[in-house]
Amino acid sequence: MALELPAHPNLTQLKKQARDLKTAVNAGDPAAIVRVDAVLPRPEGGTVSLRDAQLVIAREHGFEGWHALSVEVGRRMVDEGDLHRWFGVELNNSVWDDIDSSTVDASSPLEDRERLLYSAYASAYHWSRVGQPANRARAEHLIARTAIQVGMGDLALRHAKRCLELVQSHPDEMEDWDLAFALEALARAQAATGDTAAARSTLDRGRQITAAVVDPDDRAVVEAQFDAGPWFGLTDR
Repeated sequence: MALELPAHPNLTQLKKQARDLKTAVNAGDPAAIVRVDAVLPRPEGGTVSLRDAQLVIAREHGFEGWHALSVEVGRRMVDEGDLHRWFGVELNNSVWDDIDSSTVDASSPLEDRERLLYSAYASAYHWSRVGQPANRARAEHLIARTAIQVGMGDLALRHAKRCLELVQSHPDEMEDWDLAFALEALARAQAATGDTAAARSTLDRGRQITAAVVDPDDRAVVEAQFDAGPWFGLTDR
């Protein structure tokens, strides 16, 4: 039987459950493996991604997928702050899905490029209402990366600088990977606007910071961003 959502479900807690499930399966926990195998066809000994684990959590609660679960969580939220957080998270995830899959890029129709950029700004707006400095810095990073994606280097540079400013102004409120992400966005924006020397210096510093990220999963996420294009002709990839 499907698990019941609480009256006021918390999307952050559900995401934590998915992360914990992913970690447990990949560590060989038998109970976690049974849960995943009941939902997903998985090669024996194969690992699962966070998206796979989110699907398992959604199915365990009786939903077709993570998006359907997220929508229901949003529907049950009545507190304005929770709504801002929900929209901030959902818009952020939607934009990153498009960036990671290159669904929209600089060659896409104007309507699609504007939709992606406006979604990034909307996420930042919601975090500006309820977020902490870390949330706002990550929102600035999202806008910078979205601007790069749609071919607006000058706009990306402005928001990348704001991201770095927030990270450096509130070091105690950041994770150890926030600075690496800020430098990645700044290096990419500098490269996009033709400042190759500054971009290479920023990129080198960002990689040094990334190497010091403690959690290997977090470090892998940041490294994936450094490995992903575009880098606008930088040879140091």
